Amino acid sequence: MQLKVLSWNIWIKGYFDQIADFLKGSGADIIGLQEVSPDDPTRDVVDFLDKLGYQHAFAPFKHTWRGKVFNDGPAIFSKYKIRKTQTYILSKKNGRVAVRADILVGEETLHVFSTHLIHTHQKPSKVQDEQAMTLISKLPKEHVIVIGDFNATGESSVIKNMRKVLLDCDPASKPTWSMYKEGCLVCYPGGVKIRLDYIFTTKDIKANSFKVEDSKASDHLPISVMIEV
Repeated sequence: MQLKVLSWNIWIKGYFDQIADFLKGSGADIIGLQEVSPDDPTRDVVDFLDKLGYQHAFAPFKHTWRGKVFNDGPAIFSKYKIRKTQTYILSKKNGRVAVRADILVGEETLHVFSTHLIHTHQKPSKVQDEQAMTLISKLPKEHVIVIGDFNATGESSVIKNMRKVLLDCDPASKPTWSMYKEGCLVCYPGGVKIRLDYIFTTKDIKANSFKVEDSKASDHLPISVMIEV
């Protein structure tokens, strides 16, 4: 059985009408989103996808960025039954979380994680390293998919450590960020020139047809892959 897996940071400032149109037409079986807000009824992507028949797991959390407090978090949406969910706190300082959904597909259970690590302007960070290592420590050995905005390039210790235990579905490392200067005024790369978004799997999952999707709804581009279960 083939499934389409999608990952996307939909951006707090994202254009929701375009986000909704893209997700509705994506054909994705499993969707991992980041920067999902529970407090804005004009951007209620959880309700929108619920009405399209997706089950969900969602882990909003309060965190501070550039002196402002935000309440958002990662989410997972599935066309298949979610048997169990769990939230993991990845670091005490500059706390970020990962949400897990155990999804029943046929006779197999997929362990799907969605996360969003702290933004460090693509610079080395002990906190970001801690978040990645905490995430790695929570992963089962088989049938795992990890989706997210890692805010880290392929040369970083974060991604190198992820690649030690999981397969990177896009070894070519196509860029995914930033569509807009407002994505980060401090480190805007001058266009979509940096890869921050990843889909990883354990070796027992066959993945193919990785794609950086096309949308102007967010500062990040969506990414997708086909997997065989």
